[in-house]
Amino acid sequence: MTIRKKLLAIAVAAVCSGSAAAATGDERARVEMLHETTLNLIQLLVEQGVLKQEAADDLLKKAELRAAEKTAQAQAAEAESGKSVVRVTYIPEIVRNEIREQIRGEVVAQAKQERWGDINAVPEWLDRLKWEGDIRLRYQADLFGDGNAAPPIFQSIGQDLDNTQEDRHRERLRLRLGLNANVVSGVDAGIRITTGNTSDPVSTNQTLGTYDNKYSLVLDRAFLRLTPLEGLSISGGRIPNPFFSTDLVWDGDLNFEGVAATFRPWPDAERVWRPFVTAGVFPLQEVDENGLDVRAKDKWLVGIQGGTEWMPSQTTRIKAGASYYDYRNIAGIRNPALDNTFYDETAPRFRQKGNSLVNIDNDISTATNLWALAADYRIANLTLVADFAWQEPLHVIGSVDWARNVGFDRAEILARTGQDIEPETDGYQVKLTVGYPKVNDFEKWQAFVGYRYLERDAVLDAFTDSDFHLGGTNAKGFFVGGSYGLYKNTWLAARWMSADEISGLPLSIDVFQLDLNARF
Repeated sequence: MTIRKKLLAIAVAAVCSGSAAAATGDERARVEMLHETTLNLIQLLVEQGVLKQEAADDLLKKAELRAAEKTAQAQAAEAESGKSVVRVTYIPEIVRNEIREQIRGEVVAQAKQERWGDINAVPEWLDRLKWEGDIRLRYQADLFGDGNAAPPIFQSIGQDLDNTQEDRHRERLRLRLGLNANVVSGVDAGIRITTGNTSDPVSTNQTLGTYDNKYSLVLDRAFLRLTPLEGLSISGGRIPNPFFSTDLVWDGDLNFEGVAATFRPWPDAERVWRPFVTAGVFPLQEVDENGLDVRAKDKWLVGIQGGTEWMPSQTTRIKAGASYYDYRNIAGIRNPALDNTFYDETAPRFRQKGNSLVNIDNDISTATNLWALAADYRIANLTLVADFAWQEPLHVIGSVDWARNVGFDRAEILARTGQDIEPETDGYQVKLTVGYPKVNDFEKWQAFVGYRYLERDAVLDAFTDSDFHLGGTNAKGFFVGGSYGLYKNTWLAARWMSADEISGLPLSIDVFQLDLNARF
C-alpha cells in the first residue's frame, strides 16, 4: 500500500473514531485534541490531493456555523437556568458526521477507481484496448500442367504471366497484429499492420529467401467506427470487408478504402429473423487532373447488400445476402492516334489475370502496349450459408455463391474498342464443411470440399481469391482441405486446389498449401 493510501486510511479511522482516540483526560482536553486532530487531518487530506482546498474550507465553514449555533443555544440555556457552565469550543457531532461521511465517500470512490488491494489492477484506459494477432508459416507448391501455353503467348494478349510451365516451391510467412480501441461509448478505432507490400491488395504473404534480409510491415487497416444508434454501424478509412461474402468475389485478405454503413433493425440475438442492410462507397483510383492531357475520371466502387439471418432453432443458422457492386469508370478507353497518352489513366493499377483486355496505347509499337479492361463491371451476387449443428459440437456448413456481371455490353465494347468479345459473365462456387466451426483447441478438426467455376468477366479479377489458379478469373476446378488443432489457438491446415482454364489458352495449375497457424 502506498504512503498516500496509508494516510487516507489513518484519516478515515481517526475521523470515524475520534472520540475513542481521546478517551483519557478531562472534557476540555478531549475536545481540544479532537478539534486539533480534525483540522490537521483535513489539512493532510488537502495536501495529499484527496480533498480539494475548496471542499476543506467549506467543511470548516460549516463547522464554525454549527459551533456558533450550538454556543448560542448553550448560552440561552445558561441564561434561563442561571447556572454557571464551562464553555468549550468544539465541533458538534452532526458536523463530525458530515466530515466523516464526505471523507469516507472520497476514499471509497478513489479506492474503487484505483483498485486498491487488486494486485492485477491496470489503468482504466488499458481496459479499452484490445490486441489481436496471428502468425502463419506456409509451404506452398505451384504445379503447372505440361500442356500450358508459354508465358510470351499470354503476355502478347495482356495477361502478365512470367511462369506457366516450371513448378515452384515456396516457404512463406504471414504476420498480422491489430489493435482495437474503444474511444468513448459509440466510437471505436482500429489499426492493423501486416507483412506484405503496397502493390498487392489481395496478399499479406512474405516469401522467404531474401538472403536473410529483413521484412517490411505495411498498414493494412486504419479506421473509425461510429455507432450512433442501436443497430447502426458506420465505418470509414481503410476498413475490413463490410459485406457478407465468400472468396468468389472478394479475397479474404482484401480490405476496403472508403465509407460503409450497416443497419440491423432488430439486432436482438433472441430473434428468429435478423435482417440487415449494408452500403458503401469506395474510391479505387484517383486520377491526377493537373496534367493538361488527362481525360480519365476517378474510379469508384459503390456497393449495396441486403440480407437476413434466420435461426429457427439453436442448432440451425441460415444466412443469405443479395448484393450489387457497381464499378464506375473502370473500363479502358483507347488513346487517339495523335496522342498516345490521352487515356492512359483508364488502365487499372492492379490486375491478376483473366479479364478481357484492350490495348489502349493505339500505336504501331508492340513494346509500348498498355492494357486496360475491355468491359464494364456491375456485379449481381447471391450468397447463402447454412450451418447445422449436426451432432453438437460438430457442424455441417454448406455455402453457395453465385455472381454475374450484368454490366457486360458486347455492342458497347465493340464500339469503344473495335473488339467483338463474346460474353463470359457467370461464376459460382459450392462448398461443404464438416467438423468444428472453429479449430481453436487441441484435437478440434474441420474438413471441407468444394467446386468453383468463374468465367472470364464474371467478376473483377483484381479482387477475387489469389490462391485458386494462382488468382484471377477464367478458371474452374475443385478444392479440398482440412485443419487440426495441435494446441490451444494453434492448428495445422492443408489445402489442395486443382484448376484449369475455361476458355482461351491452356493453363492448368494445381496448388498445395501446408500451414502452421497460431493466434494470439
